[in-house]
Amino acid sequence: MARLRQEVDPAGAGLDPRALDRLDGHFARCVDEGRLPGFLVAVARGGRVAHLTAYGHRDLAAALPVESDTLWRIYSMTKPVTAVAALLLVEEGRLGLDDPVARHLPAFADARVYDGGSGDDVRTRPAAGPILIRHLMTHTAGLTFGFYHTHPVDALYRDAGLESSVPPGADLAETIEVYAGLPLQFEPGTQWNYSVASNVLGRVIEVVSGQPLDTFFAERIFGPLGMPDAGFEVDGEQSGRLAELYGETEDGGVKPVPGLPLHGRPRFLSGSGGMVASAYDVHRFTEVLRRRGELDGVRLLDPRTVDLMTANQLPGGADLRAFGSRPAHDEPGNEGVGFGLGVSVVIDPDRTKAPAGLGTYGWTGVATTTFWVDPSRDLTVQFMTQVRPRTSHTVFSDLKRLVHQAVTG
Repeated sequence: MARLRQEVDPAGAGLDPRALDRLDGHFARCVDEGRLPGFLVAVARGGRVAHLTAYGHRDLAAALPVESDTLWRIYSMTKPVTAVAALLLVEEGRLGLDDPVARHLPAFADARVYDGGSGDDVRTRPAAGPILIRHLMTHTAGLTFGFYHTHPVDALYRDAGLESSVPPGADLAETIEVYAGLPLQFEPGTQWNYSVASNVLGRVIEVVSGQPLDTFFAERIFGPLGMPDAGFEVDGEQSGRLAELYGETEDGGVKPVPGLPLHGRPRFLSGSGGMVASAYDVHRFTEVLRRRGELDGVRLLDPRTVDLMTANQLPGGADLRAFGSRPAHDEPGNEGVGFGLGVSVVIDPDRTKAPAGLGTYGWTGVATTTFWVDPSRDLTVQFMTQVRPRTSHTVFSDLKRLVHQAVTG
């Protein structure tokens, strides 16, 4: 077990203690008013933690507090880890960003694209080109999610049992076969649509490496970086530190809801959203990215690989709103934000909804977890809680605004 600890004085790290008090107070009120069960927030400058606050409960019914070693379901924050795993194989020459996915997963060899209609009357045509590995990593493959309810292909996902992205009882290999049998929403590389692509990438990693995804992550990422609690399951000791998962109620409160099946190795190893981690683990991961691939003498990735991962990869320098598959992504929050290989990237700070430095990258999880790295300020931030919202809320934008106000130098 490892705990994240504050290492330096905030003022000495260029952070305003009074602004950090306002940040803590804002989210403490959210807890006190019953809108969040509890939270952990950490802010680091130059790799050293200058602010760390844990407040509220990880389990309301048991009155167990949030602590620095609490474990969190990070859901979609798994995706950047999957991207790093794939890039390890790219650096070894075992995988190429421009490899057709079908080279490794033959079920995608005859991909078809939506061409009109709905339900039983959906029309498709052969895809003009193959899905590439880079399309999976940038969410431009034409894949989707069943829960969007905005496109006829989304409905086909639901009809195939993919409301939650995995057919009941299926493993990763079986699930990928189902994805491959469904039409793409658009031609690969022509739009951005957040999707099940990281699950497909996870299966590619398994096939290319010859290892289960959890084993590859443990041996190639978690072990070398010293991320002792990160993984796809929790053991007996960890179970007591795992935060309860809550859902937002209609009146803005929270109630317990089912979460990831973490007690015992899951049958479905999700590269999209299957991980659990502590704040210490997340800090170690953000640090290896901030340091461009090296941490404590361990060289995980070449600096140029991290630079590629954290640069906008959308064609023509487009942002998510301009390149997004409408109407799912036509949101003001997507203005000024592009997408790299597994992370969002700020490309125009003047157009972003919340304050952010040019080149800031990171990602979020559906249970209201987030991390970001701001290279221009040598700043890393993470926020952990466990609430699945009913609709979009202001936690992330409030956090970015309050952190921005705290940076003095």
